[in-house]
Amino acid sequence: MLKKSKQIFFTIMAVLIGGFIAIQFIPYGRNHTNPPVTGEPEWSSPEVRELAERACYDCHSNETIWPWYSHVYPISAMVQHDVEKGREVLNYSEWDNTEREQATTERMIETISKNVMPLPYYLLIHPVAELSEVEQGRLINGLIESIGDDDGSLEAVDIEGDEEEDSGN
Repeated sequence: MLKKSKQIFFTIMAVLIGGFIAIQFIPYGRNHTNPPVTGEPEWSSPEVRELAERACYDCHSNETIWPWYSHVYPISAMVQHDVEKGREVLNYSEWDNTEREQATTERMIETISKNVMPLPYYLLIHPVAELSEVEQGRLINGLIESIGDDDGSLEAVDIEGDEEEDSGN
């Protein structure tokens, strides 16, 4: 009885390992290209660019850093899909391309302020991409100052005063 259970266990393990190796030959998720940067926003400060780079650029630019796990299926397919969709919606590296429609400043602000982006599962393995509330405020203000909006209704707010209140000063 124990010998039969071991045999079943090893057969199942062999099938699972063999299946994992076999799916590595699926081609989707291996096209890890970074097209050339053709233009980016005129950032209001280096800090704003650094915050955007830290929190957004892996999916929303042509400067994606492809980690080792992005070469292992099925994770590679998920990463490839996220980068393709991210670049489609907003690509900081193709800012000068008047042919494409970028996300509006309002949509970027809403996405950042509601913690929709960066994606929660991305933050699990990239904790440096998580922005504090003050950093989010600086990024939002920087986006308003750097990119602006269509109707001029957005204004940057003084977050330094909020920071002093938070620290008890």
